[in-house]
Amino acid sequence: MAEPGRAAVAEPCDGAGPAPRLDDGEVAARIARIDELLEKVQIAPGPMAQAAVEAIRVLTEVYGEALARVLDHADAALAGRLAEDELLDHLLVLHDLHPEPPERRAARAVERLRPVVQERGGDVTLDAVEGQIARVRLRTAGCGSGCGSASSGVEGAVREAVLAAAPELTAVETVPETESRPPAFVPVDSLLRRTARPQAAT
Repeated sequence: MAEPGRAAVAEPCDGAGPAPRLDDGEVAARIARIDELLEKVQIAPGPMAQAAVEAIRVLTEVYGEALARVLDHADAALAGRLAEDELLDHLLVLHDLHPEPPERRAARAVERLRPVVQERGGDVTLDAVEGQIARVRLRTAGCGSGCGSASSGVEGAVREAVLAAAPELTAVETVPETESRPPAFVPVDSLLRRTARPQAAT
């Protein structure tokens, strides 16, 4: 039994020690599973389903308060490191506690997607955040911005990531990118004729 005034510390039932940590892929899988279960609970009839939804809401509020108290004890450097962690970044946004402005969060979201886009022969960068609109420069493999279904799919992924990271923003727009064209071919002998100086008359 715990001593009066002290919280009991839960111990693993099997005595095997702390549970193993989750990597980013496992975290993403569990978040997807949570979303799936919440959808089922929200459409389920009856008071038990309503009670479950209320319990989740209250628990989320308590966890949000706990996260806020962690930030109360964090200096600017620690708060910045917390924001760089993808899971903590998501939770800070969820609880409206993120210490960084929307512009920085939008830029980080684009940078996280950039390697994936580059692997497919394209590129994406944040051009600017103007008011509540983020503007990105997007290039997909074989074309500039706004080219076909491939570009539309990447645009959708970028839009979803940016708005999730910075829900204060209302839209993500693609800035047209001027395609670079190879220089026109100029024969070497033409260049030589242009650079040759006329000889002085004798």
